[in-house]
Amino acid sequence: MIIDTHAHLNFLEFDNDREELIKKLIENNYQVINIGTNKESSKKCISLARNCVYASVGLHPLNIQSTLKLKDDFDKKEDDFDYNYYKELSQDKNVVAIGEIGLDYWYKPKGKAKREEYVNKQKEIFEKQLDLAKEVNLPIVVHCRNAFDDLINILSRKNIPGVIHCFTGNKDNVESLLELGYFFGINGIIFKVNLNDSIRAIPLEKMLLETDCPYLSPPNFEERNNPFSIELIIDEISKIKGISREEIIEKTTQNAKNLFRI
Repeated sequence: MIIDTHAHLNFLEFDNDREELIKKLIENNYQVINIGTNKESSKKCISLARNCVYASVGLHPLNIQSTLKLKDDFDKKEDDFDYNYYKELSQDKNVVAIGEIGLDYWYKPKGKAKREEYVNKQKEIFEKQLDLAKEVNLPIVVHCRNAFDDLINILSRKNIPGVIHCFTGNKDNVESLLELGYFFGINGIIFKVNLNDSIRAIPLEKMLLETDCPYLSPPNFEERNNPFSIELIIDEISKIKGISREEIIEKTTQNAKNLFRI
């Protein structure tokens, strides 16, 4: 069994062949955790959760209301985090995590005051979602881009298990997050950014496989990514760490089962 711990099969890119893809995943002994990014997508994740597909619910930092204009599913903004709404969603038996939550400082509004307001709003909503995860006893799926210092500072004050999705940090970040007990989601970003030192520093016991599909498609794969690209990610991890594919699959699958209790 292979578990893709971070996919967005709920996104519009899969509208034309979603059921066919899920059927193929079942046939090939794959499981998928479908990740919510706002109210609408989180609810859709739950509606798709069956057979080999699980769900997470949460508010992505790029879905927080701001002056930023982003495309596709990230156009749907929310003024604030509706704690009770997401709490109710989290009670569904197929919800295994709170996420995708976190901090993203890549896109910042122009002007110091607006930037500070944007960053502070992200921190505030992130902490609210951490409180929710604590209350409902679910792990977290964390998004972090250009914000590791703030992220680690916030997480160090909490005691919530989870995974740092699409990890792009350095060895120092690895060390700090390992001390806090976090897992690291490894996906197709390893073909775009040199993360070899970080990958070597992450113990296999703390590694999860993911695709972030429909995004981050590996080289020579379909333009629209899907969970089957994990095979290429496994090959790359095997090359970097010098361990067998079989060991990677066995250990990361068990890691996912342990973290998400599936």
